[in-house]
Amino acid sequence: MNTKYARALLVLAPLQAEASHCSTAAAAGKWAYTYTGTIFTQNGPLPAASVGHFSADAAGNITGSQVRSVAGNSGVEDISGTASVNKDCTATATVDVLVNGQVQRTAVLAVAYDNNMDHARAIFQSLTLADGTNVPVVLTADYTRVFPRD
Repeated sequence: MNTKYARALLVLAPLQAEASHCSTAAAAGKWAYTYTGTIFTQNGPLPAASVGHFSADAAGNITGSQVRSVAGNSGVEDISGTASVNKDCTATATVDVLVNGQVQRTAVLAVAYDNNMDHARAIFQSLTLADGTNVPVVLTADYTRVFPRD
């Protein structure tokens, strides 16, 4: 076997082994998160932040709640949605935000897991109000598994 080829295999093997454990089922558990950034409105940009928690099951169903603040106005909201994790430890999540059981908005997030799937980072790809209005945002999120896996 060519020495250069063998070295390449040795370098790729750990990457493939690391990536192979990422799955929707492996992401199941209890998570805590924050997000921060900016919401862009017709009246100008508004700072936004949230802290929350959610549970994810092995099928990718998400339920939880959050306290968010937009331009200093806070509110308590429930969240519900789905996530799908790829073998390369990236994921897509679609999350509805509900107040009194009514969907207020839907967010689509691009997610990247790290730290043996005990941590993730995300960016909002879109935010859509219940009436279909797309709201431009720059929001990033940070997730930590509440009870890390062994």
